[in-house]
Amino acid sequence: MQPFSIPVQITLQGSQRRQGRTAVSTSGRKRNTDHNGGDPPAGHEKLPSSAGEDRAMLLGFTMMGFSVLMFFFFGTTILKPFVLSTQREEANCTIVLTRITDDGMGCAFTCGVACQGQGTYPCLQVLVNLTHSGQKALLHYNEEAVQINSKCFYTPKCHRDRNDLLIRALDVKEFFDHINGTPFSCFYSPGSQSEDVILIKKYDQMVIFHCLLWPSLTLLGGALIVGMVRLTQYLSLLCEKYSTALRDEAGGKAPYTEQHRRS
Repeated sequence: MQPFSIPVQITLQGSQRRQGRTAVSTSGRKRNTDHNGGDPPAGHEKLPSSAGEDRAMLLGFTMMGFSVLMFFFFGTTILKPFVLSTQREEANCTIVLTRITDDGMGCAFTCGVACQGQGTYPCLQVLVNLTHSGQKALLHYNEEAVQINSKCFYTPKCHRDRNDLLIRALDVKEFFDHINGTPFSCFYSPGSQSEDVILIKKYDQMVIFHCLLWPSLTLLGGALIVGMVRLTQYLSLLCEKYSTALRDEAGGKAPYTEQHRRS
């Protein structure tokens, strides 16, 4: 029995040594993992996030994207025509002559899904006098009316019934005949030799202000939401690191104090 006891004892001792090395390496890896907050070491740590923070981030990015679309829409439909339009100043005008021309202006209208007809509408001309200069000019409703038809006051919506279009033109003519001799506000171009005066401005400074204000506020609000969420996540990560450091420091001092008491 003695010859077999020594090899068995050596085998048991070797097994104990291997188990000891395995335990040491495992504890070392565990300490390394605990030191890194439960995750393997990496170059960049991911900020913690919750479902509410993810929704807030989505809302912020959605607001910023919507503001960009608003800038594009207002820029193409309002800002660009305003920049390209003739700059006009306010003045006082008085009615000199109102008339409906004999020749009708051609227009096109739709009468169905695949139907398009041709019609005519009466051309109402309003001649005014600029009180500050005495210059006579044709009055138009707004900037678009000047571009569509420079001879008529406005261009009504075209349809088949010409009598209805004539009645509308007569109503407008009656209104101007009623204020004949009474000064009213109009807008003219001082640096242009054109004889075009408009009654109202479609794009004024207040409209441009609102077109720039609301998209800017939406963009700023979205950026603030994203920035506040990222700041909250960063502060949460710093607090977690600080708490982990305090726990590790307290855990390192406790065994030293207990060993000092035993000695």
